[in-house]
Amino acid sequence: MVRKSFKEVMKDDVNNTFMNVDEFADMHTVDGKEIPVLVDDNEIIEREKKMKSNMDGVYVKQKLIYVKADDFGALPAIGRQIVFDGKRYMVTDSTDEDGVYTITMEANRTK
Repeated sequence: MVRKSFKEVMKDDVNNTFMNVDEFADMHTVDGKEIPVLVDDNEIIEREKKMKSNMDGVYVKQKLIYVKADDFGALPAIGRQIVFDGKRYMVTDSTDEDGVYTITMEANRTK
């Protein structure tokens, strides 16, 4: 019996559960390409409670997403523009967690 390594088990979980559109992920358009994306709505709510705003009615809309590196491509640099579901965002943070990217984006929106 061949046992899988922990990394192999984690990769299976990512592919078969977390990034599975029948389980957690949903299809979204990222830079013109439709890929499975897990949007962290709970983190968004927490961040929006602390929403940056100013007096002219403009606020910063933040979005935290998880995507497979294989689907997305190169890890996006901070400051890179991404079009997510037709809206332009700027990457404020990105990390590679064993083949899954955690990408934080923000965009100015008006109230």
